Amino acid sequence: MNVFEILAIILTITAIFAYINERFIKLPTPIGVTLVGLIISLGLVIFKNEFLGLWAEGFLASLNFNEIVMGGMLSFLLFAGSLTVNLDNINKQKWPILTLATLGVLMSTFIVGTLTFYSLKLAGIHLPYLYALLFGALISPTDPIAVLSILRKVGVPKGIETLITGESLFNDGVGVVVFSVILSLLGAGHGSGQEAASSSGGAMAIATLFAQEAIGGIFFGMAIGLIAYYLLKSIDEYSVEILITLALVTGGYALAIHWHTSGPLAMVVAGIFIGNQGRLFAMSERTREHIDTFWEVIDEILNMILFVLIGLEVIIVHFDAKSLFISILAIPLVLLGRFISVSLPISLMRLRKTFLPYTIRMMVWGGLRGGISIALALSLPAGEERDLIIKLTYAVVVFSIMIQGLTIGKVAAKIPTERIE
Repeated sequence: MNVFEILAIILTITAIFAYINERFIKLPTPIGVTLVGLIISLGLVIFKNEFLGLWAEGFLASLNFNEIVMGGMLSFLLFAGSLTVNLDNINKQKWPILTLATLGVLMSTFIVGTLTFYSLKLAGIHLPYLYALLFGALISPTDPIAVLSILRKVGVPKGIETLITGESLFNDGVGVVVFSVILSLLGAGHGSGQEAASSSGGAMAIATLFAQEAIGGIFFGMAIGLIAYYLLKSIDEYSVEILITLALVTGGYALAIHWHTSGPLAMVVAGIFIGNQGRLFAMSERTREHIDTFWEVIDEILNMILFVLIGLEVIIVHFDAKSLFISILAIPLVLLGRFISVSLPISLMRLRKTFLPYTIRMMVWGGLRGGISIALALSLPAGEERDLIIKLTYAVVVFSIMIQGLTIGKVAAKIPTERIE
């Protein structure tokens, strides 16, 4: 099956699922297409339609989900999401966002990883501690793709919306870096990570890798954003300017990966820069309208494709009774880790800054997980540990999208609308 045929199948399935949702179910698009995908996938699994079931399983197994998301979709979705972020609003919340996107991710990684390690141990399942930490790292960042697409559909006070949006955009890049560091530690320690963790050389290598990925990604994003800004400013032809933004995303992301810096962070920084400075000073009104429309359509289509694939992936995630139980058990563990890693920093920051009531509750329940977590889980080396982590991740992601995504509006409705000071 060639690339065009694969793309044709994915787009056709996505269009059908989106139509079914829009015509009959009428849920927010990400939730609706995921639900349709889950229902159809479970139907194929339960009723064991040999022709369709085997075809669907073979088709999905042939797709490299990690490569599709991390190597392609992510750059477009992060840039498109960042284009709509107001820099002034982000600047007002910069310290809470920075704290939650860094310290919060690190706290959650170790809390979720440790809770998972001991919970599985009590259940008679041995998962090496570093693998438990990998699960903590991949599940801790809130997925900006899921968060942004659903937050647009519910009414959230601007201060909390900015906090959730900013954190989800930046903690995604930080989470990928933390995941990469732990994965390299796992390789360096040949499964235990103890030798790498105990040596000063190993600690220095980890610090260097983190700095190269995170800080390098931020500065690289600034650099390519500035180059694109000057190119956009020097002309006034919307088709060429759209092409420049496309080159910024594809070429910039590829170059960031080649230079071992954080592509996600680079795309977020470049997107915020172009969406603010570029929009104000480098584009005509006509160009702004065309660029906004173009990237909005790209964002919507790729979101639908991603959530359709999440719904269909259940076909190749083989649960038995025990693995289903421990996967469901992972859901409250992840929520508890999220609660602690959000409530502690915000409680400390409340000594000097005012937050709206329900901020912690909204941050916890609005911290949705999505395709990035699944993609990272699928990138792990083959083995029993990988299979277990994929099941844990899939259960948390489906709960996050279907349950948290459907009820986030009810939580938001209870928040007073006073402005954050």
